[in-house]
Amino acid sequence: MALLITGECINCDVCEPECPNGAISMGEEIYVIDPALCTECVGHHETSQCVEVCPVECIITDPERVESRDVLFARYRRLVEGT
Repeated sequence: MALLITGECINCDVCEPECPNGAISMGEEIYVIDPALCTECVGHHETSQCVEVCPVECIITDPERVESRDVLFARYRRLVEGT
């Protein structure tokens, strides 16, 4: 599952530097997460770092992108291996 930042985002800037995959960037109004890069920190950390630091709890599991831990780990491997 990729994560999703909801409209409750206050643009506090704490999530973006925490993402080890560079999946978080500023969108038109709020931060957004690129689902092609999001691994929910699988392969890097035990928990999703953006969720951990978000002060308003506006980062949720994207219901449109249900993915297993195996799929997330495979994405992590592709990202770190550059393939």
